[in-house]
Amino acid sequence: MLSRRQFVTGSAATLAAMTHLPARAAAVLTDDGLYREPWFIDSLLELADDLGDAAKSGKRLAIMWELRGCPYCRETHFVNFARADIADYVRQHFDILQLNILGDREVTDFDGQKLSEKKLAHKYLIRGTPTFQFFPDRADGLTAKAPREREVLRTQGYLLPEDFKRSFRFVAERAYERMSFRDYLRAQS
Repeated sequence: MLSRRQFVTGSAATLAAMTHLPARAAAVLTDDGLYREPWFIDSLLELADDLGDAAKSGKRLAIMWELRGCPYCRETHFVNFARADIADYVRQHFDILQLNILGDREVTDFDGQKLSEKKLAHKYLIRGTPTFQFFPDRADGLTAKAPREREVLRTQGYLLPEDFKRSFRFVAERAYERMSFRDYLRAQS
C-alpha cells in the first residue's frame, strides 16, 4: 500500500523503490546546489510521518545534512553512495531525508514545532556537513526527549566507505543497544 508521501509525490524514486530497481551511482546536482540520490525520499518534511513511513516499510529514518559546495558531501555521493554494496544496503534498510543546513524549507520536528531547516539544524546542534542523524524505529517517547537524545547515532564529517557502511549496519542491527559506535568499529576491524 502506498503511503501518503508516496501518493502525493509520485516520484521516480518512489517508483524505483516499488519495483525494486538496483541502486546505481546517479547523484544529480539540484537547483539548491546539493547532490541528490534518486532514491532519497521525497518528504512533506514532517519528521514523525517520515519515521512512521520508514517503520511501515521495515526501514529506519536517517537525515543527511548537507551544504552547497561541501566537498565532503560530494565525496559521500560520488564515492560512498557510488558503491553498489553501500547504496543497496542503505536503500534496503533506510529512508534518507536530505536537509540543507542553511535551508529555508519548513520542517515539522517530532515535537510538532515548525522550523526552517537552518533553525532545525541549530536546534539539533548540527555544526558541519555531511552529518547523518539516525533515529529509533518508532517515535514513541521522542517528544519528551531533548533533541540530541532522540538520535541513536550521529556521524559527522566524511567517513571512508567501509566505516560509512558500518555506521548504517550499526543502526540496522541495533548494535547501539549493546555498545558504542567506537566499540563497534573496533570489533569490526
